[in-house]
Amino acid sequence: MPRKRLEPSEIRSPEGVEKKVLLAAPRGYCAGVDRAVIAVERALDHYGAPVYVRKEIVHNRHVVDTLSARGAIFVDETDQVPAGERVVFSAHGVSPQVHREAEALGLSTIDATCPLVTKVHREAVRFARDGYSILLVGHAGHEEVEGTMGEAPEHITLVQNPAEARTVTVENPEKLVWISQTTLSVDETMETVNILRERFPSLQDPPSDDICYATQNRQVAVKKVAPDADLVLVVGSANSSNSVRLVEVALEHGAKAAYRVDFAREVDESWFHDVATVGVTSGASVPETLVQDLLRLLSDYGFDAVEEIRTAEEDLMFSLPRELRKDLKAAGQETSNKRNGADRDHELR
Repeated sequence: MPRKRLEPSEIRSPEGVEKKVLLAAPRGYCAGVDRAVIAVERALDHYGAPVYVRKEIVHNRHVVDTLSARGAIFVDETDQVPAGERVVFSAHGVSPQVHREAEALGLSTIDATCPLVTKVHREAVRFARDGYSILLVGHAGHEEVEGTMGEAPEHITLVQNPAEARTVTVENPEKLVWISQTTLSVDETMETVNILRERFPSLQDPPSDDICYATQNRQVAVKKVAPDADLVLVVGSANSSNSVRLVEVALEHGAKAAYRVDFAREVDESWFHDVATVGVTSGASVPETLVQDLLRLLSDYGFDAVEEIRTAEEDLMFSLPRELRKDLKAAGQETSNKRNGADRDHELR
C-alpha cells in the first residue's frame, strides 16, 4: 500500500528552530566505482549490446538498472555467460578460479576490479607465498571477501567481528598477518584487530591501510555531521557494505536516528517528527543525482537550508581496465576515464 504523504504543515519540528540539512562531503562515487561504471558504459558504446557483467558491477540498484536498460546483462556466475561472449568482472574482484572458468569458456574478459581491492589480493598472494597464516577481516558472502579468499584459501581464515576475533584459531600464531575487506567500519575493524593482537602478539599489519580512502573519508564526514543531526539519511543499497556502515557510524557518533534508502521516495515522512537538523550522505557506489533527489524532497518539507560539511578533498582517478583501453586504442578512440564529456549524473538518470 502506498504510504500516505504528509503535508509540510503536518511535520512537527521543535518550535523556533530552523530546519536545515547538513550535507556530508566527501560522499558518493569513489574512484574505483567510477572506473567500473564507466568501463561498462564504454564497453557498451564500443562493442555494442549485450555486454555481460558477473555480479552487480557496483552495489547500487539505480546504477545496475540503468546499465541493464542500456544492454548490460548481469549474471551470478561465469558459466551463465554464453561461450565466446564478453564479460566484465565487477569492482569487487574475483578469485583466480573465476578467471580460469572464463578462459575455459573462451570468454573475452574486462577486469573492472578496483585497484585498491587488487592491492589486497596481491598482499594475500605474497603473504601466502611467504608462509604466513592470514586473518582476513571481512563479511562472509561478500563478493570482495570471496575473491580475496580465493587467492590463497589454504592460508586465509575469515574473521567477521570482535566476537570471532576472541575465538579464532590459527595454524601458525608466530607467523601471522591480518588484511581486510576495503569497505568496513574503520572503528570496528580496529576493535577486531586489537583483540587479535592481544591474543597473538606476533600479529603483523598489512604494509598499508586496506580499508579504502573513500570508505574512511565518508565515515569521517558522517562522524562530523552526526552529533548535530536529529536524523541522518544515507543514500545507498542494502547490499552496499560501506553504505550500511555509514548508518552504523552515524548512530555510534551521536545521531538520534539514522536510516538507509535507495531512493528519496523510500523516505518515511514520520521520520521528520521532532527533527530540526537532517544529516545527508551517500555510499561510495551512489551517483550524486540520487542525493539531489533527496535534497529536493527535504526542501518540500521545509528543510531548505543546506550546509555542506567537508572533511576531505578527493581527486584520485583510475585508468580504465587494460583490456578495454587496448581495444579502444586500436580503434582510435579515447582511452581516458571519461564519459566523452557527458555529465555523469545525466548519464545515470
